[in-house]
Amino acid sequence: MITLKQGAIKGSIIAFMLAVSACTSTVSIADTISPAELIQKGQEASDRNKYKQSLQYYQAIIDRYPSYVDEVCEAEYTIAFIHYKQKKYELAKTEFNALLSRYEGADVELLPLQFKKLSEIVLAKIAAKEK
Repeated sequence: MITLKQGAIKGSIIAFMLAVSACTSTVSIADTISPAELIQKGQEASDRNKYKQSLQYYQAIIDRYPSYVDEVCEAEYTIAFIHYKQKKYELAKTEFNALLSRYEGADVELLPLQFKKLSEIVLAKIAAKEK
């Protein structure tokens, strides 16, 4: 029979709690950070597979800079793509389709075309996986 001292149990619980909090942590984003800096930080977090943090940076672009059309389209695309990488296909499809709906409205010539094309490519990949 294995027995653990009370201190060892507390230490194990604390270590577990720290590990869990590291996985679910939120980032503190300064109010003065620019959209370009948010994109950079979001990409760096994504490159380290810290998708929750990455999503927070991209969502901050959408929330704080709604008139920055190029950056918002990039943020929306990247959020959908992260969900695609996480195999959350239904959520990703919804998000890609929402982004594509932007390209059906007025002022479509002001929108960056690469995110339309990329969204269509990933939606086709999702459709192929569903067959």
